[in-house]
Amino acid sequence: MSNTITDTNFNFPGLQSVYKGKVREVYRLENDLLVMIATDRLSAFDVVMPKGIPYKGQILNQIATKMMKDTEDLVPNWLLATPDPNVAVGVACKPFKVEMVIRGYLSGHAAREYKAGKRLLCGVSMPDGMIENDKFPEPIITPATKAEKGDHDEDISREDILARGIVAEEDYVQLEDYTRKLFRRGTEIAAERGLILVDTKYEFGKTKDGKIVLIDEIHTPDSSRYFYAEGYAERQAKSEPQKQLSKEFVRQWLISNGFQGLSGQKVPYMSDEYIETVSERYIELYENITGETFVKADVSNIQERIEENVLNYLKNS
Repeated sequence: MSNTITDTNFNFPGLQSVYKGKVREVYRLENDLLVMIATDRLSAFDVVMPKGIPYKGQILNQIATKMMKDTEDLVPNWLLATPDPNVAVGVACKPFKVEMVIRGYLSGHAAREYKAGKRLLCGVSMPDGMIENDKFPEPIITPATKAEKGDHDEDISREDILARGIVAEEDYVQLEDYTRKLFRRGTEIAAERGLILVDTKYEFGKTKDGKIVLIDEIHTPDSSRYFYAEGYAERQAKSEPQKQLSKEFVRQWLISNGFQGLSGQKVPYMSDEYIETVSERYIELYENITGETFVKADVSNIQERIEENVLNYLKNS
C-alpha cells in the first residue's frame, strides 16, 4: 500500500488556529492567510472511513485548483497558490453556513428521496413521472446546512435559510447567481471531456472587505457526480444504471455491505485490495475530468514534503 496522509499536526509560522474537517485540514495564519491541506481521508454518508485512499488528497487538490482557474473569470475565489500537490493557500474568509448544492439530474440523494415518494426537496418541487438519472427541466438548487466533522449535512430550503437569518437575502441571491454560473461552466467543461456534470456543491465565504468568494473545492469527485455522456440516452431508455465517475460507487459499496451512516451501523471492513481499487477510480476520474495524465507525487514522506513546500512558500511570498 502507498503511504497516505490522514492527519496532520503542523506548526507553521504565524499559526493562529487549526480546523479539521472531514477531509481537509485548514491552518489559519496571521495576515488572513489560510493553508488548506487535502488529506487522503474518505468521507461517505458524512462518516470518515477508517483508512486513507492513496493519492486522493492530491487528486482533489489538483482538480479543485484547475477548476478554480477555469472559473475565476466568472466568480472570484479564495485561492492564491498551490505550493504542494496536497496544499492550497488562499485568503481567509468567513464561510457561509450553507452548501449550495445544484442538481441537473435526478440522482443520488435526490433519487433516494424521490423513490421514497417525496416530490419536494429543499422546498423545490420535482416533476412527477421521472425515473432515476433523468435530467431535470432546469437545474435545481437544494441547499444543505454545513455540518461539523462527523455530523450530517441537512437539507434546508431557501425560505428557511432566510427566515432563520443563516444568510442575508442580498447575499443569498448572489450565492444562487454564482452557483448557476459555475454549474453552467462546469457542465461545459465536462461536455468537452465526454462527461455530464450531474450534480455538485459549492461553498462560499466573505472576505474581510465584504466580497463573496468561492472557497474549498470545486468539481471534484468528492463534491460532484459525473456520468459518461456516451451511452447515457441508451442506458436511460432501458432503465439501466448510468456509468458514472463520482464517489457514488463507494456509497453503493457501503450500502451493499449494510452501511448508510445510520446510528448503530458499523463501517464495513475495507481490504487493502479494495482501497487500491478506490484509488485507481479516483485517478481515472482525475484523468477524465482534466484531460491530463495523473502524475503521482512522491509519497515516501508526505508530511515532510508538505511542511518543506509550505515553509518555502511562506518564506518567499
